[in-house]
Amino acid sequence: MRGMNKLAGLALGLSTLLSGGAALAQEGLEGLESIGKPTPGGINFQPAVTELARDIHWLDGMINVIITVICLFVVGLLAICLVRFNEKRNPKPAGFTHNTPIEITWTIVPIVILVFIGAFSLPVLFKQQEIPEPEVVIKATGYQWYWGYEYPEEEGISFDSIMLQREELAEYGYEPDEYLLATDTAVVVPVNKIVVVRVTGADVIHSWAVPAFGVKQDGVPGRTAELWFKAEKEGVYFGQCSELCGKDHAFMPITVKVVSEENYAKWLSWAKSEYAGIPAAVKVASAD
Repeated sequence: MRGMNKLAGLALGLSTLLSGGAALAQEGLEGLESIGKPTPGGINFQPAVTELARDIHWLDGMINVIITVICLFVVGLLAICLVRFNEKRNPKPAGFTHNTPIEITWTIVPIVILVFIGAFSLPVLFKQQEIPEPEVVIKATGYQWYWGYEYPEEEGISFDSIMLQREELAEYGYEPDEYLLATDTAVVVPVNKIVVVRVTGADVIHSWAVPAFGVKQDGVPGRTAELWFKAEKEGVYFGQCSELCGKDHAFMPITVKVVSEENYAKWLSWAKSEYAGIPAAVKVASAD
């Protein structure tokens, strides 16, 4: 039985490989710009293409300003103390141990700062958790170590998404620097539509995250959680499993292609004939 499963898996893989080029043409997804991906030496966020991501970027910028002011203030106090209260200038140390006004101040001011930060951060958090009425629904299931996707409202479209090897990138239309980011199949969504992703795990805890969308949701076995986004620019966006899930955790990327409504309709038509009703790929590696 194990031998038959392995043979079935190899046959499925060979079929997918041989149809890869045709799939690109049928999907009508070629020519999309890669927008959401990491850059060598980069220190900034990826471009924000959703309202959620812009909110996070703004909140981060505001908090960074507060942190910078606090750090400069503390460094300034340290410098004053070093200059004014060193041993040379004060050979006889002061004998006091308390200063009630200062102690009240340094208790109240941090509370005010935290309340101020919370007043702006909580609405951002609530917006992420308040799931609007979806226009597209996708189920994402994390496996060790790849993602499986279903479009439950589109006649049962389902497929697995496996990381591409270096030698496969060009065949699937990706650049060499997109190794460890690109997958053989991609999540496809229409631009300017509310997409709800229902995330779960099949074995251990995984996490579905796409930085350019400002979303991250843990997938816990036996539970289903939701996230949402509304991508405002066509292109290719990459993410990663963001919860340590085993030895190949670093090798289960996420690829999302945001396309026009017209191309999305074309892709759905193609995907229904290609994927609908087909069971998930035979899982070979763990059997041995």
